Amino acid sequence: MRQNRRHPGQSPARVPAARAAAYRQLRNPFEPQVAFSADAVAAMHEQALRVNETLGIKVLLPEARALYRQAGAQVDDETQLVRIGREIIEAALAGCPRSIQGFGADPSRSVQFSPGSLVFIGGSSCPNAADLERGRRPGSLADLTDLTKISQHFDVLHVLGNHVEPQDVPVHVRHYATTRLQLTLSDKMPQLSARGTAQTEDGFAMIRLARGLSERDFRSGVHVYTIINSNSPRTLDISMAQGIIDFARNGQLTIITPFCLAGAMAPITIAGALTLQHAEALAGITLAQLAHPGAPVLYGSFLSNVDMKSGSPAFGTPAHLQATLGAGQLARHIGLPWRAGAGTAANVVDAQAAWETQFSLWASVLAGATVCVHAAGWLEGGLTNSYEKCIADVEMLQMFAELCTPPDASADAIGYEAIAEVAPGGHFFAAAHTMARYRTAFYEPLIADVANFGTWTENGSLTATERARAKWRQVLAEFTPPPAAVDCAERIDEFIARRTEQGGAPPVT
Repeated sequence: MRQNRRHPGQSPARVPAARAAAYRQLRNPFEPQVAFSADAVAAMHEQALRVNETLGIKVLLPEARALYRQAGAQVDDETQLVRIGREIIEAALAGCPRSIQGFGADPSRSVQFSPGSLVFIGGSSCPNAADLERGRRPGSLADLTDLTKISQHFDVLHVLGNHVEPQDVPVHVRHYATTRLQLTLSDKMPQLSARGTAQTEDGFAMIRLARGLSERDFRSGVHVYTIINSNSPRTLDISMAQGIIDFARNGQLTIITPFCLAGAMAPITIAGALTLQHAEALAGITLAQLAHPGAPVLYGSFLSNVDMKSGSPAFGTPAHLQATLGAGQLARHIGLPWRAGAGTAANVVDAQAAWETQFSLWASVLAGATVCVHAAGWLEGGLTNSYEKCIADVEMLQMFAELCTPPDASADAIGYEAIAEVAPGGHFFAAAHTMARYRTAFYEPLIADVANFGTWTENGSLTATERARAKWRQVLAEFTPPPAAVDCAERIDEFIARRTEQGGAPPVT
């Protein structure tokens, strides 16, 4: 019988402590990959400047047009076109911060938005929710509550998103409900939707109350973010332009993201679509700096293609990956931290949903994205947030997070003594080197089942989607809000009651 051998004087291995995962602050371990040559990236940047200078951006908000005009841009109020000179854009880019600290209620939840950081955000802005028990349905406040709890539970989801739109709450008071549940269920950095100054100011006030911040302290740090989408091609609407201005003047983060689909709202070529996207992002970034020099902004990209037979958006495609790599090159060309996005066009939690999401996640990671939005739960191109898919995607995100810790290559890890201990043809299961590490050596799956077929069958033959259902049920059943969140509820509720009595704040469109 083959046996392991122990060297004289070698003490028995101690049982190691349980494995502890550290997923809260991640650094991307990969060198950014590229899709284009440096000359091609420079040419796209040059043509984007030309688009802004000669073709212009349609800006619907008069206040925004006034800011561009004061900076020297050519503004036609009749057509609402703004032509922005490159010197205005270059000055704006020079004033943008290259590293931004985002604060949660718990300091350990703070995140760094800087090149090399890796921040994951769950699926956001979905009008519908779905799970195996209740099927697909319009999003509700109960769904948003559940998905916020799930996002709070998993460290690999670093900040909150507006995971589903609660359509059972009237729009003039909806922002109170959504902001309240973020602040009372989580100690992570929240998200606000930019839907007019009144709603934005309400959200800021609630965050100040929850965090115990004066207006000055609030403006001196980044405590909340919003995502700004231009209307491609070349249009910045009223609520988005107002959001840029409001967040900039209050020192809060805007992630300025044109949402382009090649072949529909942008040229069908990846280079052409990137050029348009880049022009729109530069226009939005410039507006933020004109509203408040030094305002925290992220360059944003969420560019994929449409299916040219049906016109439907497609995600997790080769074009999506190439566009994300190219966007990373453009972001590095202007020197800004930036946002990409994962996603899938699949309608259910199946193999297509898995491969498209993983392909788009790899695109974000290999492109060097600072932030990846829609990293968990997204289905149907963003029409649905799935409970089971959220859990399945968290499994993938935790595996990505494992890659952010370089493997140990010390002399002890290289393990000459371990190799010497085991005779030819033996095994390493009982080796001292193994016994000292077996509880901490490898990632422990969240829902993946690595048992053999017989054991899997005896355990009920559950699919990954069914195991994900069991996991989200467990998370919700055991959920306890963090102390910092619980303590602020009374202060927030007094504010909401007063503002609701005053009529709330209807959104501006």
